[in-house]
Amino acid sequence: MANRRDEPWLMRTYSGHSTAAASNELYRMNLAKGQTGLSIAFDLPTQTGYDPDHILARGEVGKVGVPVAHLGHMRTLLNGIPPADMNTSMTINAPAAWLLALYVANAQEQGAVTSELRGTTQNDILKEYLSRGTFIFPPAASRRIIVDMIVWCSQNAPTWNPMNVCSYHLQEVGATPVQEIAFSLANAIDILDAVRASGKVSDEQFPQVFASISFFVNAGIRFVEEVCKMRAFTELWDRIGLERYGITDERARRFRYGVQVNSLGLTEAQPENNIQRIVLEMLAVTLSKSARARSVQLPAWNEALGLPRPWDQQWSLRMQQVLAFETDLLEYEDIFTGSHVIEARTAELRDAAWQEMSEIVEMGGAFDAVDSLKGRLVSSMAERTRRIETG
Repeated sequence: MANRRDEPWLMRTYSGHSTAAASNELYRMNLAKGQTGLSIAFDLPTQTGYDPDHILARGEVGKVGVPVAHLGHMRTLLNGIPPADMNTSMTINAPAAWLLALYVANAQEQGAVTSELRGTTQNDILKEYLSRGTFIFPPAASRRIIVDMIVWCSQNAPTWNPMNVCSYHLQEVGATPVQEIAFSLANAIDILDAVRASGKVSDEQFPQVFASISFFVNAGIRFVEEVCKMRAFTELWDRIGLERYGITDERARRFRYGVQVNSLGLTEAQPENNIQRIVLEMLAVTLSKSARARSVQLPAWNEALGLPRPWDQQWSLRMQQVLAFETDLLEYEDIFTGSHVIEARTAELRDAAWQEMSEIVEMGGAFDAVDSLKGRLVSSMAERTRRIETG
């Protein structure tokens, strides 16, 4: 039987380019078309802590995102976008504390109350060591900064997600679904254990801290496997909250994640086929109510060719809107409950990921085991490449 419609997920497009002013124009255009949240892409100099005029920033300013080096840039970037009404995701890691400080300062200038700000800073350094490389500080020092950010947010911005554990790039560098789950959960455990050991958060505050940790995942083209991966993620995070940290509030244990579907799988050849790829990958993270994404951002169909036009981004937004508002998806409970195929594959991924995650924890945690994790990813990527090259 159909129930009342659930609220749809946050709809975003990952965007930012050239300058703060040009990006602001794009943001306001997308919001006017029905986008319900912001997802800010920063350029590589910003991601690695360099000002736009630094010699090492040459050739990269504004190329893969927007440059933001000071409060003036942040003011321009968010001009005309009320911070109290916006849920903003900032894909920033090593300089996350600085960018959050700029975001808060801009919001305070506009009279916003810091405790009411909603959004996310990715702030996942382990993933940078394993996959992307835009780290600045060593692992232990990076973890200490992340802990300090979590503590500050718990006291000043409790509805902000100070860390967005990111498995997205792990998939791109070869991680299997089991590794995506295991490495990400071990990463979150390492950070939460460090928060608890710091003594800066009371036992009464800790459930709120646990609830503030969100995740960011990659949805690939293996449709059924991706559905099961997200269901396994959801079950394991709930178990960790209850068994390891004693979180009794079911809402606080909810696995909250955002998703960017797999941009790496978009092809330059016959780019029109990217449309169906994007749609299928979106369905993998929205069809299962018990494991549905809290926010979704879709790439444009022609990203493999160059910087998408506003119309291309609009098309990706419309895909989400058609699914959420024109179909009956949000009127039903989980449509996969009782499926032998889905439940068996979910259990297989869940149990294997729990075993691998437990091994990492026994090695001293994800940060101490970073070299081992890197080696496992290299082996997985070698196997993936072998399968592709042999047809």
